[in-house]
Amino acid sequence: MPVARLARPAALALSGALLLTGCGSGGSSSDTGSGNSGAAVSLDNCEQTVRVESPPKRAVSLNQGTTEIMLSLGLADRMAGTATWTDPVMKGLEKANAKVKRIADNNPSFERVLDADPDFVAASFVSTLGKGGVATREQFEKLGVPAYVSPSDCVGKDNASGGDGARTKALGIDAIYGEVRDLAEVFGVEKRGERLVADLKQRTKKATSGIGASDVTLLYWFANSDSPYMAGCCGAPGVITRTLGAKNVFDDTHEEWPQINWETVADRDPDVLVIGDLTRKSQTAESAKKKIEFLESDPVTRNMTAVKKKRYVLLSGQAMNPTIRTVEGVEQVASALREFGLAG
Repeated sequence: MPVARLARPAALALSGALLLTGCGSGGSSSDTGSGNSGAAVSLDNCEQTVRVESPPKRAVSLNQGTTEIMLSLGLADRMAGTATWTDPVMKGLEKANAKVKRIADNNPSFERVLDADPDFVAASFVSTLGKGGVATREQFEKLGVPAYVSPSDCVGKDNASGGDGARTKALGIDAIYGEVRDLAEVFGVEKRGERLVADLKQRTKKATSGIGASDVTLLYWFANSDSPYMAGCCGAPGVITRTLGAKNVFDDTHEEWPQINWETVADRDPDVLVIGDLTRKSQTAESAKKKIEFLESDPVTRNMTAVKKKRYVLLSGQAMNPTIRTVEGVEQVASALREFGLAG
């Protein structure tokens, strides 16, 4: 399963503006913006209402995506644990992350999460807080623990269709900004949330300035060389592709990460291969090195245009998931298109 249900290194250093308040400081009331510190918050979240009576002090993040938002908001000292990692932590957040206990590299058991005595849990994926995941949202809420899911994994998405789900509506970057604002509101640090969103927007604007890639075709390969997971039209890779004005060769499927045979991939013959450079070990060909070795040796793939011209873009798994690092993906793909002479 490609998306970080089980648990991807970034090439760009994080800008100083993203480290909003220093490594994990709880901040003062001047950081809160609307003066919400101490007040109850009620959110409409993935067809449920999440009510948080006061800013959490012992939050547990069950996926790397939500973890990196919390750390970017300077909340390390209000976190009791993290879990489910695909990559090293985002550059610039290493010291903050080191302060937070990692309770599991992949999905932890319900009991291990409860051992952390959480007062709030957050996850990037519906499946993490669903049947077969860590536990259901209802199980946490029965114990008085509010449970939040990233809106990017439920808004306009059918998670009951099997696999990694299918998009009924293309994901927009605003869903990721909305998650930042939601978590900032929950913790009473709204000003930090707005600064983070503003920084992400500025980075995107800078990365795409002068880009003209309407004739460029891209393919996104997350993992597995035997039955590879390729990005469909409308998830986080779709955000990157549309932002750059390019085309995904598999934009005719709404599945999030369909498994597509290599003959079909070779037939589509994309100009550029965007490949996941993962550090986890749950699938074949997780690292970029292993992927490239496969591409350049397999008789079906080695004659593809992108392979012969070595047009590879290496992304972290988190940049290929709907997270704040999707902006990192925009930056890295834009930079590569310029390097390849394909930026218009």
